Amino acid sequence: MYKSDITEYNTTHGGAWDRGSADSYYGRPRRPHMWPAGTYHGDMVTELDPKEVEAYNAGYDWNEQYGDKKDWC
Repeated sequence: MYKSDITEYNTTHGGAWDRGSADSYYGRPRRPHMWPAGTYHGDMVTELDPKEVEAYNAGYDWNEQYGDKKDWC
C-alpha cells in the first residue's frame, strides 16, 4: 500500500498505481490502464473508473517526484 497525505492506494503488481509508476519509470506517456490478474497476465484493462484513474495518476506522479528512471545505456 502507498498512502499519500490523504489517500491510500493499492500497490499490487499490475494494479493502476503500479502501472502508473512503471510507465513513469520507463519514460512512457500517461496511458491509464491496469492488469487485474497481474502485469501481462489476463487482459489489460483501459476503461478505468475515476478512482482507478486517480490511482494510476498517483503512481505516475509519485515516481516523477520520488522515483527514478530507467537508464537505457
